[in-house]
Amino acid sequence: MSDILVHTEAGVCTITFNRADKKNSLTEAMYAAMAGALEAARDDAAVRCVVFQGDMAIFSAGNDIGDFLQQSAQGTPQGDDGQRPVWRFLHTLAAFPKPLIAAVCGPAVGIGTTLLLHCDLVYAGDNAAFSLPFVNLGLCPEAASSLLLPQMLGYHRAAEALLLGEPFMAEAALEVGLVNRVVPPAECNALAQAQARKLAAKPLSALIETKRLMKAGQAAQVRARMDEEGASFARLMGGPAAREAFSAFMEKRKPDFSRC
Repeated sequence: MSDILVHTEAGVCTITFNRADKKNSLTEAMYAAMAGALEAARDDAAVRCVVFQGDMAIFSAGNDIGDFLQQSAQGTPQGDDGQRPVWRFLHTLAAFPKPLIAAVCGPAVGIGTTLLLHCDLVYAGDNAAFSLPFVNLGLCPEAASSLLLPQMLGYHRAAEALLLGEPFMAEAALEVGLVNRVVPPAECNALAQAQARKLAAKPLSALIETKRLMKAGQAAQVRARMDEEGASFARLMGGPAAREAFSAFMEKRKPDFSRC
């Protein structure tokens, strides 16, 4: 069975992370599948909105480290448009014109949190835990989170999340506006689907124009910041801190950044 499930019904396209045995960690193939699903949903007039969901125990543990290191060692895999699948997905996500909804239960690590910054509605189970451990891996933020997170949380809260990389729970995410509502995990996906059906019953042209107006003037900034983060990310990937972090991860030990 596929690691990414895509199901469209009654105007709602649902993208499900289906790799729970690997904590829904994301591979290059999964990014490509999600990018393709978003592109198809964007171009299909019958689709009114998109829902991202995991399961009750885990949303996503972020990048699959083994796959990530393997792809990096092999160079830069190219997508159909000349981009690596992860960047193709992020660019498509950021520019997606229709409403995006996420249902988040359990850990949401790295991209599992930053993709939410591009969603219009986010619902969380009370077991949700959000974390942005980029610095802890010797890396920098991605998905324009270095721009969007300070705007949403304020600088000091964003700095705490990005510089320390420590998890924060669903109620804290609700307080700062990252999520719309917190519910028991068993109710989270159903709530997101119910809200999606409400949106699907509304005029698509009005949904698209309202979203465009709310995000007016931001698109160019987001794309530019994504590109800047991408260049910094690639540079840091080859640095001593990232090498130490990933070596420590694979060897199941604590990293030593004293010389980094």
